[in-house]
Amino acid sequence: MGIQPIAPLLISMALPMMVSMLVQALYNVVDSIYVSRLSEAALTAVSLAFPVQNLMIAVAVGTGVGVNALLSRSLGEKRFDQADRAANNGLFLALCSMVVFVLLGLFGSRAFFHSQTTDPEILEGGIAYMRIVTIFSQGIFLQCMLEKLLTSTGKTFYSMLLQLSGAVINILLDPVLIFGMFGLPRMGVAGAAAATVIGQWAAMLLGFWLNIRKNDEIHLSLAGLRPHWTTIKLIYSVGLPSIAMQSIGSVMTFCMNTILMSFTSTATAVFGVYFKLQSFVFMPVFGLNNAMVPIISYNYGARKPDRMLKTIRLSMAYAGCIMVAGFAIFQLFPDQLLGLFDASPEMLAIGEHALRRISYSFLLAWACIIVGSVFQALGRGMLSLWVSVGRQLLALIPLAWLFSLSGQLDLVWFSFPCAELVSLALSMIFFLRVYRQIIQPMLGEAHHPESAQGTTGA
Repeated sequence: MGIQPIAPLLISMALPMMVSMLVQALYNVVDSIYVSRLSEAALTAVSLAFPVQNLMIAVAVGTGVGVNALLSRSLGEKRFDQADRAANNGLFLALCSMVVFVLLGLFGSRAFFHSQTTDPEILEGGIAYMRIVTIFSQGIFLQCMLEKLLTSTGKTFYSMLLQLSGAVINILLDPVLIFGMFGLPRMGVAGAAAATVIGQWAAMLLGFWLNIRKNDEIHLSLAGLRPHWTTIKLIYSVGLPSIAMQSIGSVMTFCMNTILMSFTSTATAVFGVYFKLQSFVFMPVFGLNNAMVPIISYNYGARKPDRMLKTIRLSMAYAGCIMVAGFAIFQLFPDQLLGLFDASPEMLAIGEHALRRISYSFLLAWACIIVGSVFQALGRGMLSLWVSVGRQLLALIPLAWLFSLSGQLDLVWFSFPCAELVSLALSMIFFLRVYRQIIQPMLGEAHHPESAQGTTGA
């Protein structure tokens, strides 16, 4: 990561992760496609459970981001003992997170769904779904952490295999468990949840094997699981803002579901479908981010600012192309996309306007995503958090609520591109600040090494 030309390095690391992210998006969509064949109420139940799933992913991935940044920086600084502590304490934190969500699933599922709806079919399916994905959440937390360990050391091909395994197993099991095939009982919505956790557990087991047998840069051990509080503090200095940033998405989704339910449950189903579909656009960009963060972190530790800047420029160019392509698809083919979910005439009428209006935000989001990951790679994760708070809590939800007062559902969808403008403005302001404080001084050191050495000696 410190010597190979940036363009082939970034592509070689990003492509496997982008493929695996696309497969992750595929299994999310396939999951909902099968559920939609049960009923629109079943699709709504899964959509209402999404904030909890998103919160689990936020905690799992956010902790992994913190481990990723610390581990890659430690390797760049040749501090191999610190890299091992980061890896082992990451697994310890994943287990602690899992315990919290098991308790949430056991004691909070019913209250969560009763706060959103009184429809008995939605309640029955949603509570069953939420309990399964939370009580058996060991797979998702450990899978995410093990995948991040492989990414941190540049082994993105193995990371891709890990994610592909879980996604493929989920896709294969969905129809079997949802509809009852090969002599198995018909489980309905609960079958979708069961397929999800089985895939996650399979990926988790493969992740342990890959890290133990193929990841020579780190050493996992039971003894290493003992908490090292200084390392945990360093992990969460980046991880907590990332967790909070993604958790805000759960709050946003819950609030949007509440606003949309005041119009019709079909609008909530449309919003759930949008989130599944937009993952085909955002997941490749997130895969690009996952490749970009360790490259920037490593070269930050190695004091190579030119390589950091080139990585940022290339990542922005690639992300922009992906987002423009996604915008074109949402604008040209909204009916075909909704047709995948057995959309009713009412759902088609609402969804066509929703997909076209929300997708305008794609034209702005790519820069915000890349810049946010730069903050995380440089240990300034709190800036990403403030951007996310500004976008989702201070702009999106208030605007959606204000637009809903008009009684026109179509206006609510415009809150997304409006909020993205706020996000872009904050991202650029913070990036200029980080550039002046961190990158610009490093450029001075690189161009005048004798001056830097003199300062160090003094």
